[in-house]
Amino acid sequence: MQLRDAGCVPGTEIDDERIPPAVAAHAIAAYSQPGDLVLDPDCGAGTVLTAALSAGRDAFGLTGRTRWWSLARANVTAAKTAGAWRDGSVFDARPKVLATARAAGLIGRVGLVLTALRMEPEPANRPDRDPVESALADAAATMLYGESLLRSGGHFVIVARPRRRPDSTLADLATPLIAAATAAGLAPVERCVALTAGLRGSRLVTRAPLPARRAAARARTAGAPTALPAHHEVLVFGLAHDVELAAAAASGVPRPTRPRVNDTVHAGWRRAA
Repeated sequence: MQLRDAGCVPGTEIDDERIPPAVAAHAIAAYSQPGDLVLDPDCGAGTVLTAALSAGRDAFGLTGRTRWWSLARANVTAAKTAGAWRDGSVFDARPKVLATARAAGLIGRVGLVLTALRMEPEPANRPDRDPVESALADAAATMLYGESLLRSGGHFVIVARPRRRPDSTLADLATPLIAAATAAGLAPVERCVALTAGLRGSRLVTRAPLPARRAAARARTAGAPTALPAHHEVLVFGLAHDVELAAAAASGVPRPTRPRVNDTVHAGWRRAA
């Protein structure tokens, strides 16, 4: 229903890792301004791009998978056809392109980076590979690339749905993501829950995708009851320098000076006036 209401093209629903349109729309409204550039460095089928264009923002997405590139382009075209007048682009490239000279024109221009923690399919020749750790490593690199692109006052938002490790234990995603953001020069602003289950009185009605339902059924059969996911976790970060200045202003502390170690300005202080 959300995909239909957002005007997404048929096929978008096959992207199981997508950010739900309602979550994307709320994050864009809360953490960006009209006319801002919204970047999704791993955009999948493009639900973030559609929501950004519909909200009067420019949209820019990257994806290294041809199937998602085609769908994301189709969703950008659909949004433009429906009346969105801002610019929307999708590049056939992976997030690491943001660390190259090709992305130099984006430095300091992005109002919001909004992306999902995406899990790549486990390759048959790497049975020992932990897909959760791989996804976290990719997210850490994306945070490092994206920090320099944010304008002053911009936000980096990452949406993570619950994940289980190969031994079926629930993975702690927030701790490593917050640590990676801090290392990249970002500071935590908010930690939110986006409820994906329905509410009937005091009871939650899960709307988990079919793969999650099948995994839960297999776990029950094996004697390890597994709950279905009912939420996405949303972590919101700002530039460390912006957050420190805001905290200092709120507490009446004089504006801090930029710290230097061996004549090098620390990450997160690059935009000090």
